[in-house]
Amino acid sequence: MGEKRRNNGGRGQDRKKKYKVATGIIDPQTSGIYATCNRHHEKQCEKELKLLFDDKFEQFYKDVGVEEDEDSKGEEEELSIEESIKRELEGLQQPKEKDPTKKEPFQFIDLGCECVVFVKTRKPVDPTFLVEKICEEAFESKIKNTRYTQKLTPITWSSSASIEELTKLAKHVLAPHFHQDKEIQKPLSFAVKVSSRNFNTIEKMDIITKIAECVGRDHGHKVDLKKFDKLILVECFKNNIGMSVVNNYEKYQKYNLQQIFEKQLKEDNTLSRSATPKIIKNDEVKEESKESKESKDEQKNEQKESKDETPKESTTEPTKTQSIQVDV
Repeated sequence: MGEKRRNNGGRGQDRKKKYKVATGIIDPQTSGIYATCNRHHEKQCEKELKLLFDDKFEQFYKDVGVEEDEDSKGEEEELSIEESIKRELEGLQQPKEKDPTKKEPFQFIDLGCECVVFVKTRKPVDPTFLVEKICEEAFESKIKNTRYTQKLTPITWSSSASIEELTKLAKHVLAPHFHQDKEIQKPLSFAVKVSSRNFNTIEKMDIITKIAECVGRDHGHKVDLKKFDKLILVECFKNNIGMSVVNNYEKYQKYNLQQIFEKQLKEDNTLSRSATPKIIKNDEVKEESKESKESKDEQKNEQKESKDETPKESTTEPTKTQSIQVDV
């Protein structure tokens, strides 16, 4: 009896794993990218995103290095020219190993949350610029470089979950887009989109109203939920609030790589079924019908002319014969 109960307990543990609660934490003052994927494919999503982000880092930030700590910079400045040359030669001779002190541009943080992956980014990487470029290339090339990754959400900066910190965060993130000099700043229409996971600290409407207050109306900015120039994304996870201002959000299918690819496929299929070959055939049919009509009209005219000519001959001959008979 005891063994059966232990087996039933094992089933209960499996049920607990099925409904696992998120345990990861994102620190405030963090920038990064959220990515969604299908359930149980989080690790595969991380691997393909690492390859994709590393490739884009070499493409966009090849000549710019990742920011290092101030202590390491000071040590390099104190080294003499001879010592620096020796270090370079030693580095060439020895096999390359990962330097634990060197900062990586991308760091994956385990959130313990299903279907969600978070990548922490370091300067000079701009999450908003990187995500928009990836979506733009996928839109124009019509090539899918990812299999498990679905939607990307950039986070320019983040803070802890409180109204005071949210106000500071909004002023920091919104300033480059909405609060430039009067001569440069143009009036913009904007909308706010809030998404939350395991978050119940602040109500959604309170977040939206606070952000709208921070945007203000000094430069003629206004809210437009359909035709907006800028979209303010707010991503809330546990005790962290992330924010970014994005462009072309609707054009690139809400930054969903899967939907971008599917839309491009549909457009290609409609173009292939479209009227280019059919239009040519219809034109040819029309031309043929015109020619056939013209030929038929010509035949009718010829028949009419022939008919008109035959009766004239028949009428003239009898008259001549009658005149001859009368003379005789």
